[in-house]
Amino acid sequence: MNALAAHLQDSVDSTHGTDARGYQPRQLVLLGAGMANLNVLSALAAKPLAEMRVTLVAPFPRTIYPGMLPGLVAGRYSLEECAIPLEPLVRRAGIRWLQRHVKALDATQQTLQLDDGSSQHYDWLSVNTGPVQNREQLERDIPGAREFGLFAHPLETFAQLWPRVCELAHSKSLRITVIGDHTAALELALAVRQRLAHSAVTLVIQPGEGGVQLDHPVNARLVAAMKAQRITVLQDVAVAIRADAVHLGCGAQLACDVPLIALQSQSPVWLENSGLALDAHGRIATDAYQRSTNHPQVFAVADGNPMLARNLPAAAAGDSLHAAPAGGQALHLLYSGQQAVAGWGSYCATGRPWRWLKDWSDRRHIARYTQHNA
Repeated sequence: MNALAAHLQDSVDSTHGTDARGYQPRQLVLLGAGMANLNVLSALAAKPLAEMRVTLVAPFPRTIYPGMLPGLVAGRYSLEECAIPLEPLVRRAGIRWLQRHVKALDATQQTLQLDDGSSQHYDWLSVNTGPVQNREQLERDIPGAREFGLFAHPLETFAQLWPRVCELAHSKSLRITVIGDHTAALELALAVRQRLAHSAVTLVIQPGEGGVQLDHPVNARLVAAMKAQRITVLQDVAVAIRADAVHLGCGAQLACDVPLIALQSQSPVWLENSGLALDAHGRIATDAYQRSTNHPQVFAVADGNPMLARNLPAAAAGDSLHAAPAGGQALHLLYSGQQAVAGWGSYCATGRPWRWLKDWSDRRHIARYTQHNA
């Protein structure tokens, strides 16, 4: 009798287990709280995905809007004005939030390894972590960067450290060097100058391939603004950082108290052995729909991508995807101190009205995610 009961129970468990597994929801994981993933959260609050369990993996309690970073550095905005708290968004979307860092990604097993030793499976993955600075890679490229450098990313950490630099500048004039390879570094140098008027500010910018094109109309306006505001611009690369100097590729040494590292060309460490195809810059190689070229269940998007919130539900449902629109014709508003630079295609303009428009646009963007907060 006991043997018969055990056999019947095994049969029931086997049948029910198959049914239970059939009803298990698929797993959508949003890796990173970049602007594109936040847009997905807003869409989920309005229209949840049927039979889909959604998980956000993001280590910090808020997202600092990158477009307002120069204004934060310059003292125009408080940290609260630039930040989007995640908890209200997660609550409205009705999803799970793992406040962890990612240590590894296995695209074949479709699994994330988190910093607490746990793992997270996914059926669909959206990678939108925002700018990343790989400190191990930077230390190899620029010895001394980890010990002496002030990293611009992650923004949450930088936002906590920048006020200390400002306090130090009250007691003595500082020599600050912004090391960059992107237009954002130009904005950052201008913001440092506005905040620390009595400090010496130098921008070391990597030119040409792998760096920024300074002859681009928008960048040329920013460079002109820097020269007018007594910012030294050096087209060079940093090859080492010491306690009181930045060593340049040309062989010169630049006296420096605060080396602010604003390089944006690194990819996260956990991508190296992920199994995802990578491009020449070490980023996830994607197709026209922002899917990984060898693991199409993985989306990798940049901030500002408007199609992710449409393509994730479409991919999960097996519907047609929408290609990301070609860039180049959007209006770009960049910080330049007391003014702002506007770029649209080949058009470029500078003036205070553009700064007003940038301020209005940035605040409106933040309000989109915070206006319903309790």
